[in-house]
Order: sequence, then C-alpha cells, then structure tokens
Amino acid sequence: MSIRLGDIAPDFEQDSSEGRIRFHEWLGDSWGVLFSHPADFTPVCTTELGFTAKLKDQFAQRNVKAIALSVDPADSHIKWIDDINETQSTAVNFPILADADRKVSELYDLIHPNANDTLTVRSLFVIDPNKKVRLTITYPASTGRNFNEILRVIDSLQLTDEHKVATPANWQDGDEVVIVPSLKDEEEIQRRFPKGYRAVKPYLRLTPQPNR
Repeated sequence: MSIRLGDIAPDFEQDSSEGRIRFHEWLGDSWGVLFSHPADFTPVCTTELGFTAKLKDQFAQRNVKAIALSVDPADSHIKWIDDINETQSTAVNFPILADADRKVSELYDLIHPNANDTLTVRSLFVIDPNKKVRLTITYPASTGRNFNEILRVIDSLQLTDEHKVATPANWQDGDEVVIVPSLKDEEEIQRRFPKGYRAVKPYLRLTPQPNR
C-alpha cells in the first residue's frame, strides 16, 4: 500500500524497545516522526538515531514524538541502543519498533524489491495530531537524513496550519512568508498581516512571518 500525503497514518500495535505500542494511542495529540532503518547495527543509522536523541528538546518545543523502526527484534534494539549511546555520546530517548514480522513495514510500504526485498528502505513520515501524513521522504542507504530539514518542514507545517501563508524556497523560521493566492480580501489581509506586505507580482505577496 502506498502512503500519500493527507492519508491517515495506518494504526498498528507492535513491540518496541520500550514495550508494546499502540501507535495512534501513543501519538495522542502530538505530531509524530516515524522513520525506518534497514537493520540494527548499521553505521549511518547509528548516527541518525544518536542525532535524533539529541533533538529531544527541539522536538518537545514543537510537540513532536519520534519513533524509529527496524526489522530486528526488541532485544537486538536494546543492544544496539547501548552502541548508539556510547558512540554518539547521547542517550536514546524514544522507542524503536521491533518489526520482525514486517507488519508495520508492509503497512507503510517500507520494503522495496528494487532496494532489498528483506530489509526496509530508509523512509520518514511526519504525522500531524489528526493522524494525517504530512510529509514523506525516502533516502538512499548511502545518505544520512538531514534532521535540520525535518525540523524546518515541521516549523513550516505548523505555521501554515495556523495562518493563511506558505513558505518560499529555502525558508527558515523568521523569514518572510507568502500570502496564499486564495486570500483576496484586503480588509482580511490587513487584519491577518498588520505589518503589511509587498507584492512582487499580484500572485506573489511577501509578508513578515506571523507570530507562531
């Protein structure tokens, strides 16, 4: 099954390094980052999980929970976590799903024959509090994920959910944003964006970022 943006993230119940998890219940009212790994004790993924652990405060500020997945069993995860903590100078503070039966991998279409028909590809999903999938991204095995980009996308999603704006290319938190083209009424524009805007073109109107 292919997961598309706007789909409800499939629910599941699965073991993890922190015990049994019912995914939607575990998410609660939080945003979620679910990201998969080909296997335990893999070098690039070891650095990714360590970096994710270091983002705990950043995720908390955004009401985000992180959860990883690997096809290996939970006891293997726990041994791997010891390596991650040692080599990355951190303490893993989120669960790693144990997907030995490939249940979650199949729900999220994480096993691709073009890559390896027994191991998951390295995909990542951002899921909002309504359990909708808001971002999907798949990396090749040779390239570590850019978690600063994941934070940037979450910032954009949360901002644009709250205000009638979009974020332009290379936007960073605090930069100008784009007023959505569907917003035409000048009184409403003035009310929503009291700092004003500049119209580069009638369809390209930039305004200082509203408060989040």
